[in-house]
Amino acid sequence: MAKNLVIVESPAKAKTIEGFLGKDYVVKSSFGHVRDLAKKDLGIDIEGGFLPIYEISSDKKKVVDELSKLSKKSDVIWLASDEDREGEAISWHLAEALNLPEEKTKRIVFNEITQTAILNAIKNPRNIDIDLVHAQQARRVLDRLVGFEVSPILWKKVKPALSAGRVQSVAVRLIVEKEQSIKDFVPETYYRVVAVFIPEGGKSTQTIKAELSERLKTKEEAIELINKIKDGSFTVTSVETKPTHKTPPPPFTTSTLQQEASRKLGFSVTKTMTVAQQLYESGKITYMRTDSVNLSSLAIGKAKEEIESKYGKKYSKTRNYTTKTKGAQEAHEAIRPTYLNRHAIDGDIAQQKLYGLIWKRTIASQMADALIENTIININSDKTDKYFIATGEVIKFDGFLKVYEESKDDDTSEKVSAIKAQISEGEKMDMQSLEATEKTTNPPYRYSEASLVKKLEELGIGRPSTYAPTITTIQNRGYVEKLKSEGTTRKFTIIKFKDNEITESIGSEKEGAVNGKLAPTDIGTIVNKFLVTNFNDILDYNFTANIEKQFDEIAHGNIEWQKMLSDFYGPFHKEVEKAEQTTEKIRGERLLGVDPASGKNVYVKLGRYGLMAQIGESEDEEKPRFTGLKKGQTLENVTFEDVMELFKFPKNVGNFEGNEMVIGIGRFGPYIRHDSKFYSIPSTDVPLEVTEERAIEIIKAKKEEDNKKLIKGFTENPEMQVLNGRFGPYISFEKKNYKIPKTYKPEDLTYSECLAIIQKGKDKKTKK
Repeated sequence: MAKNLVIVESPAKAKTIEGFLGKDYVVKSSFGHVRDLAKKDLGIDIEGGFLPIYEISSDKKKVVDELSKLSKKSDVIWLASDEDREGEAISWHLAEALNLPEEKTKRIVFNEITQTAILNAIKNPRNIDIDLVHAQQARRVLDRLVGFEVSPILWKKVKPALSAGRVQSVAVRLIVEKEQSIKDFVPETYYRVVAVFIPEGGKSTQTIKAELSERLKTKEEAIELINKIKDGSFTVTSVETKPTHKTPPPPFTTSTLQQEASRKLGFSVTKTMTVAQQLYESGKITYMRTDSVNLSSLAIGKAKEEIESKYGKKYSKTRNYTTKTKGAQEAHEAIRPTYLNRHAIDGDIAQQKLYGLIWKRTIASQMADALIENTIININSDKTDKYFIATGEVIKFDGFLKVYEESKDDDTSEKVSAIKAQISEGEKMDMQSLEATEKTTNPPYRYSEASLVKKLEELGIGRPSTYAPTITTIQNRGYVEKLKSEGTTRKFTIIKFKDNEITESIGSEKEGAVNGKLAPTDIGTIVNKFLVTNFNDILDYNFTANIEKQFDEIAHGNIEWQKMLSDFYGPFHKEVEKAEQTTEKIRGERLLGVDPASGKNVYVKLGRYGLMAQIGESEDEEKPRFTGLKKGQTLENVTFEDVMELFKFPKNVGNFEGNEMVIGIGRFGPYIRHDSKFYSIPSTDVPLEVTEERAIEIIKAKKEEDNKKLIKGFTENPEMQVLNGRFGPYISFEKKNYKIPKTYKPEDLTYSECLAIIQKGKDKKTKK
């Protein structure tokens, strides 16, 4: 038996580390936390000083048993979970659950999974940092208290099965407030005027594009300006050329990596963290949960070597960055490649792309500034006091831009081009053309996942380990959704002056297109309103940031964790009791108008199972009529006309094969119900105009499509089918799908073999 047992939290990490250690070491994984707060009741002894009541997770009992046996046979147990608070807590829970003797137990940490780092960690073990454990416990306990006490009030006052979370609810509030600012936004129309000039007398054919120094409010103003200046003369009144420089951004932290991977690679926050974890655990990058921009002296030296050998000495500039983020842990490093001479890696496409991004950012951070020459030219007219401004830039030395340039959120600015013509102050210019284009001001931008992380970080809310879970949770709970919309076509006026003639034309462009931006759902908006009204402290940005600071203080040993929880719980519990006793049940509904046929009110409201429309009052003797809304229709955007259209359904359009064909509108669009089955109506059809003949066509087409999928059916039970799917053949039974093992030929499967495969699939799922 090996003398040393090393316990890490993931199998991938275990595999990488095992390759660095000799035969005297066995490396095992705990698969994350082995204990958590008891699920039954609160799981916290409030009167006993907020002591957590832990239990070994049901899916970890086998893991704990195996680790316990191995630890008893080992001389030394090395706890090698991650170096942050969560990792420290995992080590502490392992020590407690396995009942590890202190004299046999050593805690080791490392920022990268390389042989040097692992062996160095083993040479420098330490004890478990109980302050870090207390900080993690305080967060876990406080979040359980908030969820456990607020969620039942949401069930009673808003809707069953809802839940509240401390950081998650604040994130939802940010998104709700952003949506409100978009609704409140009143767009303004203006005219942007751009003229094209060349030096008088044809001294140069180089054109200079210059924009009017101010926006014009109306078309009349634009036409008036053109008429005023078209026969005038133009003079260059100033030419200002000034050198400037652009500094590279610092190496990646968790949040900046999430933002840049979103902008450059289109990754979600969760995908970025998943791929980064894979890179870390396979030894390719340093630890991926960090808020520090520091690089080790070794990394800085290696970057310098790499830059000088690849690009030359003039491209190298050693830099030490300082983290400005609140509560940042300077002992950690930024995210960087473990070996900077490795420009690319093996792995899947996502891993290669993310690694490439991290390599470029790290190398760029140690490169020289880019040197840029900016030119600003003012051109005046003798007919008006308004003037034109031309701007240009020339990159004199590319510096770090040779490797990397940072992206920006929702960047709509036009690229500045170089002004190549030699223009002098006092020079006369000819106006070749002028164009006044109608524009509208843009509403505030919605948050993307990455820009929401940026905002949370700016406010001091959450930490590197909490950003991705927070954003995943608010979407999974149905409080926030990702929008996808092609937008609408906007028509605008263009007034052009060229060849001594003024013309007017109409242009068009897409506006309001949304792809992947976050917006609150109706239930998210209603829950937020309830929480802000009744638990303002919990949703206050400064209060939440202050709680994070207190967790940091606990981690540094400056605050006693149980006292911090006591100070929080007293006022919080009073708010809970007050909300329980005084607030009324929230009725999420809108009165849309009156049904002309019955004279009854028409509402759209949030029901027990989601959004619905209603004609009539719930208290009336005659029961109200109900219908569900279509996908994309919300409490705020659905109109009276939309709802009245929905009440025209269900509509009987005839019979087919002895059964009625009924057209209805569901959450996912219009459908035909026939013989207890549902057939989607194509988007090219108007549901109200679907005839009996067209309905039969749709049903037949779907049946024909399904028959092509059918490999085999069974007389023993018609519900049992072997089908061909996108990812190959599978068994469909009782509305569930089961993978067919490669050892079977799908077309030769017997009924009993199918049952055996299904049972094996069920057993595997139960075991998991």
